Amino acid sequence: MNASLVLLLLGVGLGACANVCPAQTMFRGGPTHPGTVAVSAPRQFTRVKWKFATGDRLVGSPVLSDGVLYFGSDDHHLYAIEAETGRQLWRFATRGPVPSTPAVADGLVFAPSYDGGFYALDARDGSLRWKFATGGERRFEARGLHGQQPRTQTYADVFDVFLSSPAVAGGTVYFGSGDTHVYALDAASGRLRWKFKTDDVVHASPAVADGVVYIGSWDSRFYALDAATGAEKWRFQAGRDDLLHNQVGFQSSPAVADGVVYTGCRDAHLYALEAASGRELWRFNNEGSWVISSPAVAHGRVYFGTSDSALFHVVDAGTGKSLVKQKSKSFMFSSPVVAGDVVLIGVLNGTLEARDLSTGELLWTFQSPAARENPYWALTSEGRLNGPMIFQGSWREATTLGFDRQVSVGSIFATPLVAKGVVYVASADGHLYALE
Repeated sequence: MNASLVLLLLGVGLGACANVCPAQTMFRGGPTHPGTVAVSAPRQFTRVKWKFATGDRLVGSPVLSDGVLYFGSDDHHLYAIEAETGRQLWRFATRGPVPSTPAVADGLVFAPSYDGGFYALDARDGSLRWKFATGGERRFEARGLHGQQPRTQTYADVFDVFLSSPAVAGGTVYFGSGDTHVYALDAASGRLRWKFKTDDVVHASPAVADGVVYIGSWDSRFYALDAATGAEKWRFQAGRDDLLHNQVGFQSSPAVADGVVYTGCRDAHLYALEAASGRELWRFNNEGSWVISSPAVAHGRVYFGTSDSALFHVVDAGTGKSLVKQKSKSFMFSSPVVAGDVVLIGVLNGTLEARDLSTGELLWTFQSPAARENPYWALTSEGRLNGPMIFQGSWREATTLGFDRQVSVGSIFATPLVAKGVVYVASADGHLYALE
């Protein structure tokens, strides 16, 4: 497709967005997780407009409602700040990290915490409206995970970085939990409407479309549940790796568009499933690399990033045929957002990338100050992760220490948010940045 046709389609799409594009009050833009916004991102980076510091790393993404940004931090707090100035309006303390993207609906802010609670706060002042207790949070774990010794020992997965981000639809808030359940709560009161048990941790985020909840679990199954009752409509079994447990589980969250569910899996595939039946339409083989990134769907294309192979992909939404493949410098756990003729995605080397929608070519980058300081020599001179340096040390601690050294460069796990020409992005250096 030539550039002029892409721009024409963008103009048509943006003109219609007032009727069809969801607000940016939930993960990936709305309950169907489209990963698109009705405004354009800048094609050139000018400056940091402001930055806001928290007390620990930021993993989840900000959401925006009525000029206020809401987000969680691993410092155990939820924050509300002015989008224009970065001024704090309030913060609320939980008893655990909050590595999730909140949802805002009907004057309430919803988010889970690693303390096992699910919170509903008043959006105006951060006061607690209600709290729901799950069965408790935990990370995915398995024996011999990532080749760690001894193989008979159970290890928590340091790369299980996100908690499930809630989706709100029809007065109900939906989310997954480390206690292996998917929950549906009355959004106004917190009353349990239903819960559905899977066979492992559920940290993917649910998408809701046409009365159905779509969500994957670390049990390597993808589920479609009746939004009103929680009854299972269908399930899809992804690939398994029972030796090292490196290649199992749905950590990616789905996007639903035109009757198709798109989702990535750690079995190294991106899947397109028929929303009504769960029938596999196509799969895209990432040749051994995890797909943690949640896909964005726009203009008949699917946009996503990979982990180990550090590739930015664009594939045809109808066939899964590769259209664009661009190499980045590091793993991508961030999910892309399509904003006009620009695609934005975070990278674990502490960089935010802005790429051309049509070609995938790099337009500009923002690098966190932590990446420039490069503690522990975590990056090479080219900005790539320095594996031998990062993962050196005792075999008993190499994976955990390596992960901490990796994120010390301000890794960007979060999905960028775009509003009024400003890009808001959260970094593991503990800051939320507003970029122009």
